[in-house]
Amino acid sequence: MENIGKLIVGVGLILVVVGLCFWLFGGRLGWLGRLPGDIVIERPNFRFYFPITTMIIVSIALSVLLSIITRLFK
Repeated sequence: MENIGKLIVGVGLILVVVGLCFWLFGGRLGWLGRLPGDIVIERPNFRFYFPITTMIIVSIALSVLLSIITRLFK
């Protein structure tokens, strides 16, 4: 049970760091979310946004990062 608490705290700290990076450098990441393949449907009084390509790239980056982190701490 103690390991789960450490894991939750670690994930929380990572989320805080990522949130600070987006907050501080968000203006420089304007291309993120507007990649080719992201679906945007705009109509009067309606907007549907589904960033499929952005989600795939973020998922790959997080998978690589977490893989590196787990190999460092083994």
